[in-house]
Amino acid sequence: MDWCHYRFHAVWSLPAAPDAVFRVLARPDDYPHWWPQVREATRLGEHSGTLRIRSVLPYDLRITATERRLDPDARVLEAELDGDLTGWLSWRVVPDGAGTGAARAVYDQEVEVRLPLLRRLAVPGRPFFRANHALMMRSGRKGLAALLAGG
Repeated sequence: MDWCHYRFHAVWSLPAAPDAVFRVLARPDDYPHWWPQVREATRLGEHSGTLRIRSVLPYDLRITATERRLDPDARVLEAELDGDLTGWLSWRVVPDGAGTGAARAVYDQEVEVRLPLLRRLAVPGRPFFRANHALMMRSGRKGLAALLAGG
């Protein structure tokens, strides 16, 4: 097992139409406004930008995300990641039930940790890193739900 390799999956049920959810997720520059752990987002070009992320544990992750696919009709967003994490992520937004006006945002990520400190702590830290990610995702869902509800 590669202790520095992670796969994450999350499903967010959200109180808004799928197209509205996708429009927000397709603007990573705005993530710091509603996702507290995304501390900075800086656009580098038309299809890439940098993110600085920090959750509960005392370290920042700096990542460059490059758009791989942006398909508003299918409501799919995919990006390649480089920096402290290398790999990819994707968002797929689908209706949450027939005619409910709600959406499910399905998040998948596969990454390898490159940050030297986290690599050294890979074995003993793995459960804490996974819990840190889960807390970050929970907070992101809450922030996005509040934004979509007008809060």
